Amino acid sequence: MTDSDIPQPPGQPPVLTKNALTVLQSRYLFKNRKGKIIETPAQMFSRVASLIADAEKKYGANIDEIKGWHRRFYDLLASLKFLPNSPALMNAGRPNNMLSACFVLPIEDSIEAIFEAVKQTALIQKAGGGTGFALDKLRPTGDRISSSGGTTSGPISFWRVFSEATDAIQQGAFRRGANMGAMTVEHPDILKFLHAKQNLKAFTNFNISVKITDDWMKQLLKSPRSLHIVKNPRNQHRFLLPRQLNIETYTINDLHLLPGKKSPPSSKARQFYTVADIWKMLVNCAHKTGEPGVIFIDRINRDNPTPSLGRIETTNPCGEQPLLPFEACTLGSINLTTFIRTTDGKSSVDWNELDTTVKLAVRFLDNTIDACDYPVRDSVRLVHANRKIGLGIMGFADCLFLLGIPYDSQTAIDFASTVMNFVNERARQASTALANQRGPFPNWNESTWRTKINQKVRNASLTCVAPTGTISIIADCSCGIEPAFSLVFSRQILAGAKLRQINPIFKQIAQEAGFYNTQLQNEIAKTGSIQQITRIPPQIRKIFKCAYDIKPEWHVKMQAAFQQHCDAAVSKTINFPKNATPAAVDKTYKLAYQLGCKGITIYRRHSRKHEPMSLD
Repeated sequence: MTDSDIPQPPGQPPVLTKNALTVLQSRYLFKNRKGKIIETPAQMFSRVASLIADAEKKYGANIDEIKGWHRRFYDLLASLKFLPNSPALMNAGRPNNMLSACFVLPIEDSIEAIFEAVKQTALIQKAGGGTGFALDKLRPTGDRISSSGGTTSGPISFWRVFSEATDAIQQGAFRRGANMGAMTVEHPDILKFLHAKQNLKAFTNFNISVKITDDWMKQLLKSPRSLHIVKNPRNQHRFLLPRQLNIETYTINDLHLLPGKKSPPSSKARQFYTVADIWKMLVNCAHKTGEPGVIFIDRINRDNPTPSLGRIETTNPCGEQPLLPFEACTLGSINLTTFIRTTDGKSSVDWNELDTTVKLAVRFLDNTIDACDYPVRDSVRLVHANRKIGLGIMGFADCLFLLGIPYDSQTAIDFASTVMNFVNERARQASTALANQRGPFPNWNESTWRTKINQKVRNASLTCVAPTGTISIIADCSCGIEPAFSLVFSRQILAGAKLRQINPIFKQIAQEAGFYNTQLQNEIAKTGSIQQITRIPPQIRKIFKCAYDIKPEWHVKMQAAFQQHCDAAVSKTINFPKNATPAAVDKTYKLAYQLGCKGITIYRRHSRKHEPMSLD
C-alpha cells in the first residue's frame, strides 16, 4: 500500500495523548519498506472505516450511502467512543486483511490433526489473532498407540509444540502471540497440567485454565473427601490418582484402574487424591504464580446459543469469548468516559448518545465479519453461519472516578449492572434490526434465540468484556472493567518499551484542589496507592482507590455484575496483595462460582518477576 491508497479522513482528526501516539507509531500505522511511517492516526481510522463501510455493498448500498457510512464509522473511531480489537486497526486494507482477535481451534487425537492445528495456529497468529485450545481429547502420557504399538508422550509435550510455534511467529508479528490452554479436571494428566506453569519460563505465551463442571463443584462443596476420578479420553476407562505419583514422570500405567461404574469408597482417601486435594493443589498453584485459572464449563454452556452444533470446550486467550471449535470473533469496546456529561457540578451518563453508539458499533462489528479475510477455511464457514461479535466496554474505572463512585461499593455494583444491561439490550435491538434487513444468522433456526428467546437476531452472541490493554491506551482510559492499577504507573509494551501513565482525571482534580505536583506523582508511582497520603482529602482518597486497595470479594462481585448481562463472558483479574494466603484464593474461587461467573483468574502481587504494569 502506498500513500495514495490510504483513504483520506472524512472528518476531524482524533485528539490523542503522547502515549497513544507512541503506541500507534510503533505498532499500528502503515510503514513503507524503509520503515518510515506513511499514515497519520486520522488516516488509520479512515482506512478502517472505509473497509467496514464497503461491506455495505453486499446489502445493496449505493456509492453515496457507502460514503455516508464511511463518515459515520470514521467519526465513531476518531471520537474514541468506540474502538475495534487491535487486528482490525492493524490489518484493515493490508494484504492479510484479518480483522478478528479471537479464535478457537480443535486438537484431535492424531499426529496429523495436531500438526494441522499447529499450522492453523501459525497462520492465525501471523495475522495477529489469538488462539484457544482444549487439550481434553489428547490421550494421556503412556497410553498405547495402536497403529505403531508404541506409547504417547501426552498432552503436555504436544502443548509445548504450540508454544514453540507461537514464539517463532511473534518475532515477525505486530504483537505478541497469545493462547489459552484448557484441560478438564477429569483428564488423567491433570496433575501435570496444574503444575505446568509453576516454572515461570515455560509456556510464557499461554494462559491456562482448568475446566470444572457443576457436578465436580457440588462434590467439592458437599463431599470434599470424595475420591477424584479421571477418565482416559480414548476409551473412557476410569482411574484414581495414587498419592505417591511423581507428577513429572507418571503415566497412565501408574494409575489405579476402576472396574465398572460404581464410585469407590471414601475409605481409600489415604491412598488416592480426593476432590479436595485437587482443588487445594489448584489453589496453591494459582496463589504461587497466578495460574491456572478456572473455567466453569457448564456455566458457559448454559449460555451456548447453538447447542445443536456441539458443546463449547474452551475460550479465547483472555477468557471473555467462549467459542466452538473453528469459531472466531471480532471484538470492540465502547469508551464509557466519553459519555459522561457534567452540568452544574453534577456528572451523569448521556444514555441517548450511548444508545446511538451501541447500535452503530453493532453494525460496525457485523460488517467486519463480511470484510475480514479469515486465514483458516473452516473458520470462514462457522463465522458466517453464527456471526458472533463481542461488544464490550472500557474506561469503567475512570467512569466511576468521574461520577464520584468508589469501585468497592454497592453503588458501583449496581451501576455496573445498569450499564451492562443497557449495552446488552441496545445491542440486541440493533441486531434484531439488522436481522430484519439482512436476515438472522444462518444457524438461527436451530439456536436458542428461536427455541427459547423467540427473537430474530443477526448475531448468535453480541456482548463480552475484553481486557482492552492496548486500545485503552489509544483511547486514554482505564482497561476494560478493571479498577485503575495505580494512578501513576509504567506500562510495558512490545519490544520492551515503557510508558508512564498518569490518570488524567485524578491529575485534573488534584490540580484543581491545589495538591498536585511532581513530588506527589513520583510518590504514587512508588506505592501504587494514595490511601496513606494524608495530605490528600479523605473524600478523594475514598473515590480514587486502585486495584490493590480493593478487597478481592469486590473484584468478584464486579465481574459477576457484568456477567449477569453479558452474552459471552468477562475478562477480569482478581487482584490480591502480596501477603494474601491460599485460603483467600480458595474463598475467592468459590465465590466466583457461587455468583455465576463463567471463569476466574487471580493474581497475587509480585508473584512474578516481570509484570506488564509496574511501579517505579
